[in-house]
Amino acid sequence: MPSLCVVGRKHPLLQEPTDQPTAAMNTQQMEQMGQFKITVWEEENFQGKRCEFMLECQNIMERGFNKIRSMKVENGPWVGYEYPEFQGQQFILEKGDYPRYEAWSGNSGYRTEHLLSFRPIKSANHSDSKVTLYELEDFQGRKFEMCDDYPSLQAMGWCSKEVASIKVNSGAWVAYQFPGYRGYQYIMERDRHQGEYRHYNEYSTQAHTNQVQSIRRIQH
Repeated sequence: MPSLCVVGRKHPLLQEPTDQPTAAMNTQQMEQMGQFKITVWEEENFQGKRCEFMLECQNIMERGFNKIRSMKVENGPWVGYEYPEFQGQQFILEKGDYPRYEAWSGNSGYRTEHLLSFRPIKSANHSDSKVTLYELEDFQGRKFEMCDDYPSLQAMGWCSKEVASIKVNSGAWVAYQFPGYRGYQYIMERDRHQGEYRHYNEYSTQAHTNQVQSIRRIQH
């Protein structure tokens, strides 16, 4: 029988629950815990060891897993990472089932068959999202404000394949390297970096280019 652990709340199968809510948590933190839930499995197609989380996990190997190869997102959007400590390529995880790596990597063109860390995206607000793209670093040059999804920035008037800096005014966004929401993914959030991404190397720990050709709001 696959083993089960639950992180973030008490479960009757656990004799010694881990990462339980404590008195040190404030009301806002307690409320946020109920908004996010993800179940991860060590093997594809929801097989093998599994664990439920309502909080971030910086290193799944510290939970006795070798890797994550399938998952189900029940509440809230999450972002998964290739390496521990939220490093490496990142992948948006919205509500739904992810039986194999193709489900989260999609059209990224980057083959990542497992994830090792993940966290909730707390600032996502699909109905109230605004972002500003800039031609040059440090929010200089021509700019483009938007509050909707754009599968092709060039088709909407952005005359370059590159975006040198980005400011998230509200909500959370995922930017893509190519049109049609393809290529590398960059998660942009209002509550990280104060919403300010002054240089493309702040888009991701693995960002090697400022090429951004499509962008959309993250669903909550």
